[in-house]
Amino acid sequence: MALVVTGTCLVAATYGLVRLAYGLFLPDVAASLDLDPRLAGWTSSAASLSYCVGALLGLGADRAPRLVVVGALATGAVGSAGMALAPDRAWFAALAVLGSAGAGLASPGLVGLVDRVVPAEGRARAQAVVNSGTGPGLVAAGLLALLLLPDWRLGFAVSAGLTLLAGAGVLLAAGRGAAYGVGADRPERRGQAEGRGRAGRGLVVALAAPAAGALGLGAASAAVWTYGRTLLVDEGAGPTGSTVGWIAVGVGGAATVLTAGVLGALRPQVAWRATVLAVALVLLVLGVAAGRLPLAVAACAVFGWGFVAATSALIAWAAEVRPERAAAGTALLFVTLVLGQAVGSAVVGEIGARTDLAVGFRVAAGTAALAAAAGLRGRRARG
Repeated sequence: MALVVTGTCLVAATYGLVRLAYGLFLPDVAASLDLDPRLAGWTSSAASLSYCVGALLGLGADRAPRLVVVGALATGAVGSAGMALAPDRAWFAALAVLGSAGAGLASPGLVGLVDRVVPAEGRARAQAVVNSGTGPGLVAAGLLALLLLPDWRLGFAVSAGLTLLAGAGVLLAAGRGAAYGVGADRPERRGQAEGRGRAGRGLVVALAAPAAGALGLGAASAAVWTYGRTLLVDEGAGPTGSTVGWIAVGVGGAATVLTAGVLGALRPQVAWRATVLAVALVLLVLGVAAGRLPLAVAACAVFGWGFVAATSALIAWAAEVRPERAAAGTALLFVTLVLGQAVGSAVVGEIGARTDLAVGFRVAAGTAALAAAAGLRGRRARG
C-alpha cells in the first residue's frame, strides 16, 4: 500500500506537475521571459524527445528499478526547480527539457518496483492505480494555476519539492516491501519468467499490436494536450474556463482508480478498445461543440479517464505479452505513445492553420478510432 500511494504521487508529480504543467503555465512564462511561440514549440518538441530518452533508459528497470526511480526524481525535481529559478528563456527551455525526462523514467521504474514488491494477485490493480497518478497531478497543477498565476515560478518550485518528497517515499516503501520477500523476487516467479523468456519472441515484435495502438492514441490525444485550452479559449471559455477544463481532465484521470478493478478484470485488449473509443468520442464532441462550456468540461473529464485508463491497459498488455520484460515493454510502448503525440501536435496544428482547429479535433477522433482497432489485431495474433 505504501508503494502504491507514493508511486501514484511520483507519477502525479513528474507528469502532471512537471512535464504537462509546461503547457499550462506557458502563457505566463512567455510573457515573463519573452518566450516567443517558435521557441516554445521547439522546447515542447525537445521535451518530448527528452521523455523518450528517459523511457528508453528505463529499459533497464527490469534489473535496477530503484536506480531508474532515483533518476526520475532527480531529473524531475532539478528540472522543475531550475525552471522556477531560470534567469532567461534559454535556461528555462533547457531545464524544461531536463524535467520532462523524469516522467519518462518514472513509468518503467515504478512498473519494475511494483512487479517486484506487490504480490501477484494484486499486481494488475496496483499498476493501474499508480499509473492513474497523472490525473491528480493535472488537478494539482490546475489548482496551483488558479491560486498562483501569474507567479509561475512559485508553481514550479512547489512542483520540485513534491517530486522530491514523492520519489523519496517510493524508495523507502520499495525497500520495506522487498524486505518482506514478496513480488517478483520470489524464486517460483523467476522460474516462470525465465521459461516464458526462452519461449517468447523478440520484445519489439511481440509488442507490435499495442505499439501501433499507442502510436495512434498518442497522435490523437495530442489535440487535447497541445491545443485543448487554445480551442476552449477560441470558443469563448476564457482563461478561467479553459483552466477548469484542464482540471476536469485531471479529475477524469484520477477517477480511473474507481474503475481499475473492473478494467483490470478484463483482458487488456478489451479494456484498450473500450477506453480508446471513449477518447475518440470525446475528441469528436470537442470538435463539434467546444463552445458549449459545460459539455466541453464534461468531455475533458471523460478524456482524462479514457486516456489514463488506456495507458493502464498498455501496461497490462505489455505484462501479458512478455511478463518477464514488463518494465521494458512499458517503456517501449510509452515512447511510442509520446512519438505519436509529437506527430499529432504537428498535424493538428497544420490543420488548424489551414482550416480550423476544430477540424483537427475531428481528424484526431478518427485516428483514435483506428487506434482502438489495435486491440482486435492483438486478439487475433494471440489466437
